Amino acid sequence: MATSQEKFEVTKTDAEWREVLTPEQFRVLRQHGTERAGTSPLDKCYDTGTYSCAACGQPLFTAKTKFNSGTGWPSFYAPIEGAIATTVDRSLFMTRTEVHCSRCGGHLGHVFGDGPEPTGQRYCMNGVSLEFVPEAADNA
Repeated sequence: MATSQEKFEVTKTDAEWREVLTPEQFRVLRQHGTERAGTSPLDKCYDTGTYSCAACGQPLFTAKTKFNSGTGWPSFYAPIEGAIATTVDRSLFMTRTEVHCSRCGGHLGHVFGDGPEPTGQRYCMNGVSLEFVPEAADNA
């Protein structure tokens, strides 16, 4: 399942992506893979900050919307406005809503309708698709 590179602001060839991503990041972000549950240190990270796309750096989620879903993947109830896009994923003999970065098209995970209020959504993300950027300490 390939992502169309024509509709995204950041586009690279597979070779160029392989130069900037780890093999696991490439497998997940560019080939729609899934990391094993419980393997991402970001699952249990609750520091203040922002979760950005590991491929292009676009901010995707804030720590304020993160919650413990118990699934073994970092989960959020809402993305930053305009940061993500979705497509229908019919792999694995089911229909799911795939979440990808709106800037580079990188596969992030899936969204489900069993999350907490106020949205009722669970954005179940691959930690390897994300980079956590801690909030800068205020030295004022």
